Amino acid sequence: MASKTGLNILRQRTVVDCDTLNEEVARTLGPFQDCTSNQAIAFAELSKPEHAALIKASIEESSKLAPRFPGIDPYELAIEIATVKLALKMVPHIRGYVHVQTNPFYSYSTEKTVANAFRIVQIFRCLSPNIDTARICIKVPSTWEGLIACRTIEMAAVRTLATTLFTFVQAALAAEVGCTYIAPYVNQLKVHFESGLVDSQKLLPLCVSAQSYYEATGVRTQVLPASLTSTDEIFALAGAHHITIAPGLLQQLSLPVSGPLPASLFDSEPPSPSPEIISYVNDEAGYRIAFSRSENGAGEKKLIQAINIFCDMQNKLMQLFKDQKQAD
Repeated sequence: MASKTGLNILRQRTVVDCDTLNEEVARTLGPFQDCTSNQAIAFAELSKPEHAALIKASIEESSKLAPRFPGIDPYELAIEIATVKLALKMVPHIRGYVHVQTNPFYSYSTEKTVANAFRIVQIFRCLSPNIDTARICIKVPSTWEGLIACRTIEMAAVRTLATTLFTFVQAALAAEVGCTYIAPYVNQLKVHFESGLVDSQKLLPLCVSAQSYYEATGVRTQVLPASLTSTDEIFALAGAHHITIAPGLLQQLSLPVSGPLPASLFDSEPPSPSPEIISYVNDEAGYRIAFSRSENGAGEKKLIQAINIFCDMQNKLMQLFKDQKQAD
């Protein structure tokens, strides 16, 4: 009989995903449905000494694939190749999608985000010709431009996740453009990089209201909460469609449970959303003002902060690859 661990209990109500590119985590703590990642996760994994050879090989392959992707910085392409290599290692250990995030420097360009998404899919095909591309999900920052890009990407039968999502306004547009998932960030991204920082406006209720809205309006978009900092937050969201969880919290959840667990917000009476679908897709100005005014601007502030952090991590990846090249 399986032990009564936090993961066992959580899996009875919610699909559990792993928020890592560490193959060992997926192998030992699974099964997981999806594997999510971003520039910070890629940097943390690729910085490990054991991946020096993978970086070197990715730089070499970047030169070979460069003719297919004219105009792309060779180190940027090498980073994408290396990230896809890590993602491919995860595929045998999950049952659903492997998620790769677009370059955050493209967050305010629909055209560049679309091109980046399709390039990532092509890289998967180049590195693993037999890969089922239906298992690839592209994570896109939830700017107006990024969400509009998701519409084009989804129309090409490539699944998308609207990430760095902090407001109901973003959640509504993400559903309207057909995103497969949204990732509400329960905590602002900065809490993972600044010791002792606590988000005083955790977005646990947003996960509930977005899922309630989706189910009331019959859209297919699913809620996948992210940026969690404690097992209490995770259990408070038991009942969400999916939850993606970082390795440290997965380790805590893998232990036997004793005593009562925190109540889930999904067991409370949900807010009563309007049965009418909120539409912004043909009203950019209306969307932008609604987003800017959400939570008195807190959502917009958190989005800008998250994009800046991911851009910083992209720059760190670039430097990591340049340093590796010089070391060779």
